[in-house]
Amino acid sequence: MKILVINPGSTSTKIAVYENRQELMQKTIRHSHDDLAAFSSIGDQYPFRVKIIEKALREEGIKEEDLSAVIGRGGLLKPIPGGVWNVSKKMLEDLKKGVMGEHASNLGGIIAYNIAETEHIPAFIADPVVVDEMEPEARIAGHPDFTRLSIFHALNQKASARKAAAELGKKYETCNFIVAHMGGGISVGAHRKGSVIDVNNALNGDGPFSPERSGGLPAGQLVKMCFSGTFSESEMMKKIKGNGGLKAYLGTADGNEVEERIKKGDTEAALIMNAMGYQIAKEIGALGAVLKGEIDSIILTGGLAYSDILVQNIKNHVSFLGKVLVYPGENEMEALRDGALRILLKEEKAQEY
Repeated sequence: MKILVINPGSTSTKIAVYENRQELMQKTIRHSHDDLAAFSSIGDQYPFRVKIIEKALREEGIKEEDLSAVIGRGGLLKPIPGGVWNVSKKMLEDLKKGVMGEHASNLGGIIAYNIAETEHIPAFIADPVVVDEMEPEARIAGHPDFTRLSIFHALNQKASARKAAAELGKKYETCNFIVAHMGGGISVGAHRKGSVIDVNNALNGDGPFSPERSGGLPAGQLVKMCFSGTFSESEMMKKIKGNGGLKAYLGTADGNEVEERIKKGDTEAALIMNAMGYQIAKEIGALGAVLKGEIDSIILTGGLAYSDILVQNIKNHVSFLGKVLVYPGENEMEALRDGALRILLKEEKAQEY
């Protein structure tokens, strides 16, 4: 079974073709500012990105008629449970109009559907960032005008949890995990028997600070700054997402650069990196209470899981809660492949949007 995986990003399109789990090709196609400047919206980029994908497949000798399925990165849909979803007409409508916002990942389902429709094969998405399986108590923010939202790295969190379950000789749906995805944003989720019952809003809400996001800021100070007259709304949002975290403290969002500075004796860099690990560990500890101490494993994943300094710091704080497994990297292409395979092998049934 040949599976085409499509993962559109803001300045790139990643594609891969697998025969079952064997990789036949993988390519990251970069898009310059000039390439994308001609398009007024992300949706308008669709024909441009399709042509590039089709060209890359031809160059690799991959025939679209030989494909068994196409799976795209899930976009900003209405909140849905985790799992693999058929790309339906209703889903296409919501992706095209950006029902929850515009993002390049919205193109994943759109492109997958159109390629699959031509070849009369199924099109899927899996575990988009809007996966919402939170318990009612976890949604309560502290005031009825506010609600805690589930926006997180569902694809890699769920894939890492499934990998851990297999390593433990169990099924994901029978395990309890705490999974920390540590990348440009950081999300920490409590996985109970296959559902993420609590997780921080990793986009622009709460939780640990990250390379470019501020995480949960002191509310009173934040309100005062918003009404100081010094900053616009967009400038304040940039402080929360884009210019927060490591970037605000150290002038860089590159974890490797920060680690090199620490090795050269930069005490400020060491303090901030340690503080980020401290906050991640606090979030893990809080979710330990959510799971009532019944934890099969704690999982550290994402690009920052390559950092020995950060990982060891977190382990020092949380190892008393249980075994810590480390799966570095985003692992998005493999996660999408595995989602499609589960459907094709009838291990799971695709859900309808």
